[in-house]
Order: sequence, then structure tokens, then C-alpha cells
Amino acid sequence: MTQEVLLTLQGLQFDQREEDADKIETVTAGSYYKRNGKHYVVYEEITEGFEQPTRNRLKFGDNVLELSRHGLINMHMVFQENKKNLTNYSTPFGQILIGIDTRKVKISEQEDNIVVDVDYSLDVNYEYLSDCHIRIDILSKEKFKQQGGFSLN
Repeated sequence: MTQEVLLTLQGLQFDQREEDADKIETVTAGSYYKRNGKHYVVYEEITEGFEQPTRNRLKFGDNVLELSRHGLINMHMVFQENKKNLTNYSTPFGQILIGIDTRKVKISEQEDNIVVDVDYSLDVNYEYLSDCHIRIDILSKEKFKQQGGFSLN
């Protein structure tokens, strides 16, 4: 995998009924590296209505995904298979206690592409909110260009 990557994040949040699922998709450029057997992806995002960017770091391997955000939003979420983790989610509007009960973390790695799938339950202030699925697709910039993709510059 090369350092320059295209990152596609897909989130799916299920309500009580599956047909009421909310789907979110973000595509952005990022930087990839591997250190001590763990994969890392770093990228920035801008929240609508704010100028300050949020710097995000994904760290994953061994059925664990960690997402750290610093800037406008600050938090450290740990998705560890068959374990529940708590974190404080700090926003410009205040803090929220988030519970993440992870059922599955699956990492599929190829030469120019890594896919991470995570299934988990989400609770806010100890109250169940929803079942969720995250899919992270990391594609090398070269492979993206070969597939006829647009410019990432």
C-alpha cells in the first residue's frame, strides 16, 4: 500500500426497523502508513458551518479499530471485537458519554486496498441508541487512478 490513499467511510445506523436505516458516506484523501504491525490512516475533515478542521487518525489491526479525532471535535473511540468501550465525545456544544459494544471487526487486506468492516451497538449516556455498521475502504492513489478516478490533489 502506498502512502497516498483515497478513503471511503460508509456508516449505517439502524433504527428499530431496518428500513429506517440512515446511511452516511464520506470520500476523502488521506495518508497511510504501517508501524509495528498496525495500520494507520490520517485525514482531515471540515464540519459544515465551522472553519477549524478536525484531524482524524484510524489505527487498526488484530480485530481492533481505533478512531481518534482532534480539533473541533475531540474523542478516542475503540472498536474491539466482543468488548464494550466507553468514551467522551467532546463537541463545540458539550460532552456526550458514548458506549460502543462491538460485535465484529473484520480486516481484509490486499496489495492496493484494505477494507475494514465493523458491526456494533451504540449507546449515549448509558441508553441504547442503535445498531451500526461502519465500512472503511482504503485504496491506493495509484489504483484509484488506474480505475479512472478523479484527481486527489
